[in-house]
Amino acid sequence: MKRELVVRRLRWFRSLLFVAGTVVWFGVATLPTFAAADPLSCSASPERQQFDYWLGDWTITYPGAPGGSTSKVYLRLDKCVLVETWDGGRGHKGENVFAYSSDDGSWHGMFADNQGRVHVFKGKVTSGLAEFYGPSRGPNGAATLNRIRVVRVNADKVTQTWEKSADRGATWTVEFQGEYSRK
Repeated sequence: MKRELVVRRLRWFRSLLFVAGTVVWFGVATLPTFAAADPLSCSASPERQQFDYWLGDWTITYPGAPGGSTSKVYLRLDKCVLVETWDGGRGHKGENVFAYSSDDGSWHGMFADNQGRVHVFKGKVTSGLAEFYGPSRGPNGAATLNRIRVVRVNADKVTQTWEKSADRGATWTVEFQGEYSRK
């Protein structure tokens, strides 16, 4: 009789643990669904909107630029991610993706082109100025620090500068400096 009571209580306790585990699993599994419905989504955040000055269709000019260098900057993923699709001419194309992370209060970006280059950046954006930093390796394997700046000149003009440093940011060499004019 005593053994039967212990067995019944163990079964009841296992059932309780199963139900509690199921409730916890269900809560974790559905969390992203509830988070997506949050009215304070990233698209409404003032931080994410600080980069809106770059949105649009652009003609790019830079030293040695072939005619027809273009850029299109638009929002994706419920207006939470800023994407630049560009064509530098002569078959060189790429995409840059930027997003604000409320988790760490920073902007993050990724550059990729059709020549196999990929760079990852972290930075900050204020009204009219975006600045990103990220490491890479040079052709000889040496560590390089990259800096990208996107500066609003006026409503119809933006400049983008890409610089590299071999000495951890003490000195910089300009790799690209383009002027974006709104189409």
